[in-house]
Amino acid sequence: MLLQVDGSRHDWLEGRGPELTLIAGIDDATGKVPFAQFREEEDAQGYFLLLRGIGKRQGIPLAIYHDRHGIFERSGLEGAGPVEEQLLGEEPTTQVGRLLKELEIESIAARSPQAKGRVERLFGTLQDRLVSKLRLAGAKTLQEANRVLKTFLPRFNRKFAVPPAQGGSAYRPIPADLVLDEVFCFKYYRTVGADNVVTFGAHRIQIFPCNGRQNYHRARVEIQERMDGGLAVYYQRKCLAVKPAPAEAPVLRVQRRGRLAPQESFSPSASPLRQEKKQIPKKKLPPPKPAPDHPWRKSYKKLFAHKNEPSTDIFTELLT
Repeated sequence: MLLQVDGSRHDWLEGRGPELTLIAGIDDATGKVPFAQFREEEDAQGYFLLLRGIGKRQGIPLAIYHDRHGIFERSGLEGAGPVEEQLLGEEPTTQVGRLLKELEIESIAARSPQAKGRVERLFGTLQDRLVSKLRLAGAKTLQEANRVLKTFLPRFNRKFAVPPAQGGSAYRPIPADLVLDEVFCFKYYRTVGADNVVTFGAHRIQIFPCNGRQNYHRARVEIQERMDGGLAVYYQRKCLAVKPAPAEAPVLRVQRRGRLAPQESFSPSASPLRQEKKQIPKKKLPPPKPAPDHPWRKSYKKLFAHKNEPSTDIFTELLT
């Protein structure tokens, strides 16, 4: 009924590789570890993979017990949340918090590390036994560490897991109509522009007429960023037909504004508009040459031939 989850940052490879974070969950009734995975850091995607792995192997738990990390709950200093949450009167939530709501998993935040002592003791045991297994296997990378962990967990559970006080399982099976890729993903909301294009970071997505609608101008759509990096656009829970939009539109806007906007898909050197406006450099003209009768062309001997005479004669001669 309750699953304790947390992440442990530790030198699991003992200097043979980078420091890793082990994200794991432990059943509060049996002490069984249904799933665990090494990550480069404790992040939201790691908990997405953790809950997905537990769902496939055991089912969906009723509740999870976690710390007050910003991955699970938004602090008051981070603002009031997205506009759609404010309009619906919902409390601001994070991506993991939104996932727990969709899976109907109760989220319980611990007030101290001692309150979730079972998962804390788990990491203390793994930092002894699992580190030894990683050393014997010679693991040096993140991928090698996960391969060792995959074979280590079944033996660990057989040795340390205990039968529950009450028989049966409180894990719920994954519904047959639930598409995991549509749930275990990051969801964002954007407004479609007048050209039927929605912008998401450096991506520009062209929306085609579909689902009985010709234009999605000013529509509030949901962009799903999948675990494999793919993007999908939804409107009223229906997937839209999309493709990457061409880069001409942002180039025109850049030229109209008179400044260069950051666009990953836009290369200034390859822009035809910038090449047409490129100015041809002017040729440098040679410096003017003095005339044949210029005083600079007269010899010094002639200039100083009258050195015993008053200086006014020399200047008179130069002027003439």
